[in-house]
Amino acid sequence: MSTSLDETLRTAVRDLASDAAPAPDLASRALGRGRRLRRRRRIGTTVAALVAVVAVTLPFVLLRPRPAPPPTTPTTPRLSATPSPALRAAPGPDWAERPLVLPGDWVVTRAQTADGSGSGFLLDRGRGRYFATDRYDGIFPAPTGSLVAVRDDGRPREIGLFDLATGKTRWYEVGRALTAPRWSPDGRRLLFTTRQVDHFGFVVLDLDGTRKTHPVGELGWPCADRCEFTWTRSGREVALALSKQKSEAWPRDLPKGVQLLSADDGRPTRLIDMPGTPVGPNAWSPDGTLVVVQGQQEPLLVETTTGRVVNPLPTADVAWVTADRLLYRRPLGARDFVLADTTGRELVRQPLPRQLVSFELTIVPR
Repeated sequence: MSTSLDETLRTAVRDLASDAAPAPDLASRALGRGRRLRRRRRIGTTVAALVAVVAVTLPFVLLRPRPAPPPTTPTTPRLSATPSPALRAAPGPDWAERPLVLPGDWVVTRAQTADGSGSGFLLDRGRGRYFATDRYDGIFPAPTGSLVAVRDDGRPREIGLFDLATGKTRWYEVGRALTAPRWSPDGRRLLFTTRQVDHFGFVVLDLDGTRKTHPVGELGWPCADRCEFTWTRSGREVALALSKQKSEAWPRDLPKGVQLLSADDGRPTRLIDMPGTPVGPNAWSPDGTLVVVQGQQEPLLVETTTGRVVNPLPTADVAWVTADRLLYRRPLGARDFVLADTTGRELVRQPLPRQLVSFELTIVPR
């Protein structure tokens, strides 16, 4: 090809190229579309994979047992704390200079050793103080007034009435084989259990020396334990515990109930079924509906109408201060006196002088 022809051809090509309009953003649009296609393919692949995973794992998730809840920390049950009893101060060394007042406004009138020596203390109410005595083998102050029943081993058939106001003693013959005297609640009569060979019964002695002996025959059941008569709270009757069976296995007989008898003529009045023996007149509640007894195994609070046991108590030797308060001496330890409710819950505690801890005590309303 000649040079002129080549030049003519190149000129024509340049003119055609200059007349064609360039397509704007063609490359960038192509690149963007490619990115979108790749992204769609990745999303589709991921969704398909997730669907496959869910399809595989869902049955296992649904069939897998529900995990047990985490163990809860055990909570300690909230216990209702029993309030501590109010503790009174212990009497000082000069305790004998005034009446020893106990919770419930009762006082100690007698303190005597249990070793038979006769040593003890008596409250002289007229002078308001105690005095020591070893003059008699047994001292038993009346619940009211100034008289004290006294016993002398050298005069076994007699009982003396010692008057604290005058210092004089009057002696009365009562009989043989007598138990210790028991004062009536009003302080006007003395009760003795007699176990003479020819009869069993009780003796009532008036303050003027008048004596009534009441033999007691068969009552249908044998008497229980020590076979002693005690006063009821009213003082119109005496009580004798009866047993269903004499027992060697337990310290006490199997109780049947309590036979009441007239204090005036000795006739049986009524039999109360109950599982134990009242210690004395103070064991009966003021309204007579409850009584504290010594059961075969433990002291018990009992309904007198039904014989139903209400609850056990620490001791049977109690004094009813009010309709719902009991005064008794704790059976263990220092043997403090306590005022308690009918469940035995201690409300007030009164320590004793150290000198009296091992003594037998008599208490009466102030």
